[in-house]
Amino acid sequence: MEFYPKVYLYRRIVKAKLFIDDNYANAIELDHIADEAFFSKFHFIRLFKKTYGKTPHQYLTYVRIENSKLFLKKQMPVSEVCYSVGFDSVSSFTGLFKRMVGQTPSAYLQEYIGKQLEIKTIPLKHVPNCFAEMNGWTQKSNFQEV
Repeated sequence: MEFYPKVYLYRRIVKAKLFIDDNYANAIELDHIADEAFFSKFHFIRLFKKTYGKTPHQYLTYVRIENSKLFLKKQMPVSEVCYSVGFDSVSSFTGLFKRMVGQTPSAYLQEYIGKQLEIKTIPLKHVPNCFAEMNGWTQKSNFQEV
């Protein structure tokens, strides 16, 4: 039996992670990801989870949700975001998004739009107080007033 140095094994795991990062929007299966790392499926799952704290499927889901947040911040419609990040169903995307983020994609988008409007109308509210005080903004400015 041949043993590989840990660095070589981790390099293959990182390669698989990068494959997920680059292909998250496609319909990729665990077998394809394991093939990218040249591991059996079950050995790959164990090593990936040990390295990243998530199974490959959990990581793929995480990457898709994080990218969906970026698309929502560009004000893309929820259905377009859903398919752009690799989900097949808007309802399953919405349910998963809500479970992971704590709110639906639509609510996330509305909150983001509201926050952007508030930043434009009351910018000092979004500046750390220590920074505002250091620059004298809290003493000599109506910057915070509407």
